[in-house]
Amino acid sequence: MFESLINKESKLAVLGLGYVGLPVALGFAKSISVIGFDISSKRIDLLKQQIDPSNEISASGFDNCDITFTDDLAVLRQASFFIVAVPTPVDNHNVPDLRLLALASETIGKILKKGDYVVFESTTYPGCTEEDCLPIIEKWSGLKVKTDFKLGYSPERINPGDKEHTLDKIIKVVSGCDKESLDEIAKVYSIAAKAGIHKAPTIKVAEAAKIIENTQRDVNIALMNELSLIFQLMGVNTYDVIEAASTKWNFLKFYPGLVGGHCISVDPYYLTYKANALGYEPEVITSGRRINDDMGPYIARRTVQLLTQLGKDPGKSKVLVMGATFKENITDLRNSKVVDLVNELKLFSLQVEVTDPHASGEEVLQQYGFSLVKQVAKDYDAVILAVNHAAFNKMDEDYFLSITRPNALFMDVKGVFRNKITRMTYWSL
Repeated sequence: MFESLINKESKLAVLGLGYVGLPVALGFAKSISVIGFDISSKRIDLLKQQIDPSNEISASGFDNCDITFTDDLAVLRQASFFIVAVPTPVDNHNVPDLRLLALASETIGKILKKGDYVVFESTTYPGCTEEDCLPIIEKWSGLKVKTDFKLGYSPERINPGDKEHTLDKIIKVVSGCDKESLDEIAKVYSIAAKAGIHKAPTIKVAEAAKIIENTQRDVNIALMNELSLIFQLMGVNTYDVIEAASTKWNFLKFYPGLVGGHCISVDPYYLTYKANALGYEPEVITSGRRINDDMGPYIARRTVQLLTQLGKDPGKSKVLVMGATFKENITDLRNSKVVDLVNELKLFSLQVEVTDPHASGEEVLQQYGFSLVKQVAKDYDAVILAVNHAAFNKMDEDYFLSITRPNALFMDVKGVFRNKITRMTYWSL
């Protein structure tokens, strides 16, 4: 397989061209022939114009790439090595939603040929590739794994907004259904992942490696969030404590904040779902999720408390929330916890306006039911810096004073303006 791809006798296909799939497809397309497949014809049309709908890759990132973008199964059938990179969200009850993964498996099953390879990158729980996806592929293809085709898993490590840890600069974990497939998949991925390859002994190990990467971060951030709640009661600034503690050589420097997005706030639910199915009730992971999911409402409640202490009637107060995306300097709105903050503020009858230089107002309205303001006003009683966009971090206290009423409140979720706000009532986690 490796030799035929290198010699361009065979093609590699990537199914799902979002935040993960597109950079993977383009990374391979610099060296071999690639088919980029997505069920969204609108997305395909934009990609053909070298426009990334996610605004992560510039037009120049498409240059010198041997890639065909399509939503046509007949074109996809030309590939021999398939990589699946479709989203794996959770539903409203935090239960894994595998519909897109199942659809991708069915799609591959319809076009799979003897000798082909299928590698999943979509984040999921250990066992999903072999127990949920493989039966669908075998059903629709009539082929058998190991005998007719090979199966593997390579956890994605794409980090939206991160221009440093790109595909060519990170170690890629790979796995296969047998030794032959493991060795071949490792060679294929070495085409794009120049930093090195780690061979996991089994597909389940590779799946588990991905799920604990984000679960570990989630639990560590939850600890910082809980410490922040405790330190608030003590009148101690959490960031001051972290700076002091981080002088110890083995202290892990995590910060409190809103934990949203499609990875850290979602992946742990895949692990707890599988654990529950096996009869084990996770405690630490579940507790961390509960703490992190409540931070938006907590910040809203704290805002109301402080406004009241300042002599302002929350029902007559106006608040500006700065930032709507799930993290800084990206356009991604998926599972943004700013939404929880906004909704909780509205429950207290505050007038809430939201601004974000990166987010699409149309998408915010469609996904979350509120609009972004086109023009920031001058009469806010409180400003909540919820997302650390670079554009916000360049502002100063004079600007914030210019858009607020006297005796205003500044809520600095991530402590960006710590020790810089002196003429407003200041608060941070």
